[in-house]
Amino acid sequence: MLQIGVIGLGSMGKNHARVCSEINTIRLAGISDIDITTVNALSDRFHTKSYQNHKEMLQEIDAAIIATPTNTHYKIAMDLLDQGKHVLVEKPICETVQKADEMVKKAKKEDLILAVGHIERYNPVVRFIKESLDSKKLGELISLASKRVSSFPGRIKDVGVVFDFGIHDIDVMRYIAGEVTSVYARAGSFNKNITHEDHANLIVNFESGVSGTIEVNWLTPVKIRKLFLTCSESFVEADYIDQSITMSSSSFRNIDEMNLYNVPIQYNINNISLEKKEPLRNEIMDFIQAVEHKTKPLVTGEDGLQALKIAEAATKSYKTGKEVKIE
Repeated sequence: MLQIGVIGLGSMGKNHARVCSEINTIRLAGISDIDITTVNALSDRFHTKSYQNHKEMLQEIDAAIIATPTNTHYKIAMDLLDQGKHVLVEKPICETVQKADEMVKKAKKEDLILAVGHIERYNPVVRFIKESLDSKKLGELISLASKRVSSFPGRIKDVGVVFDFGIHDIDVMRYIAGEVTSVYARAGSFNKNITHEDHANLIVNFESGVSGTIEVNWLTPVKIRKLFLTCSESFVEADYIDQSITMSSSSFRNIDEMNLYNVPIQYNINNISLEKKEPLRNEIMDFIQAVEHKTKPLVTGEDGLQALKIAEAATKSYKTGKEVKIE
C-alpha cells in the first residue's frame, strides 16, 4: 500500500490530507507543518502521525504532497527527490523558472514522478472541452477567454494574482490550445495593503494562431470562475464552480431583406450538467496512479515549468509594457 505524506497544512494542505485519508487504497502515513497546534489537531482527526519537520517523516513515506508557501516548494521538493520520494507539488511549481527547471531535471534523473497541482485540469468541464475539441464536435477553436475573479484571499501573501489565479487559466489554455509563443499583460495594485498586483489582464498567443484573454483580480465581490471558447461550430461557456457547460449555436431562416429590424435567427442552446466530481480527489488519484503504474500524470513537472514561464513572462510584460516572447 502506497504511503503518502502531506507537507503544509494551510487551506489546500488540510484538504489534501482529508482526501488522502478518505482513499482506502493508500495510507496517509504522516502530516507535517511548522504550526504544532494545527498538525496535532489534524493528526488526531485523520488518525496519522504528526511532524513539525518534513524530514522527520521521510522514512515513513513513498511519496508526498507539498502544499506549503510557493517560496518553500523548491527546497522541500529537492529534499524529497534526493531521498527517492515521488512528489505532487501545489501550483505554482516554485518561485523561479530556473529552480523549476532544476526540479524537473532532478525528478527525471532519479526516475521519479513530479506532478504539479494545477487543479482545474481535473475539473470535469475541462475534460469535456478537451474531448469535444479533439473529436471536432465543436469545430475549429478560434479564440479563448477566461474570467477568474473574487475578493482578496487573505491566505495569499507570497505571490500576486497572476501567479495565484492567472496560472490556472494559463495552464488550462495551454492544455486546450497548445504551446504559447508570447504574452502581453497589463496589471496593477489597487489595494495598497498588499505588495503584489491584485488585478491583471493577459493576452496569450499560441503557435496555432489562436489567442486567449485572461482576466483575473482580487477585487470583485462575487466569485466567478468561467472559461469561454469561440469555435467554428459553437460558442461554449464553462463554469468551473457549477461544473456545467452551455453550448450555443445559431442559424438564419428566410431573411427578408426589406425587414432587417426583425432578423429571423434560430438559436440552439444546450445546457449540460456534468457529473460532479471533486477536482482535488481526481488530482490525487491521478498522482497515485502515476506512482503505482509508472505513468505520466496529467500535469507533469514540465507542464508546471511551462505555466511558470508564461506567468513570469506576463509579470515581465506588465512591468515593461511590452509583449514578451516565450522561449
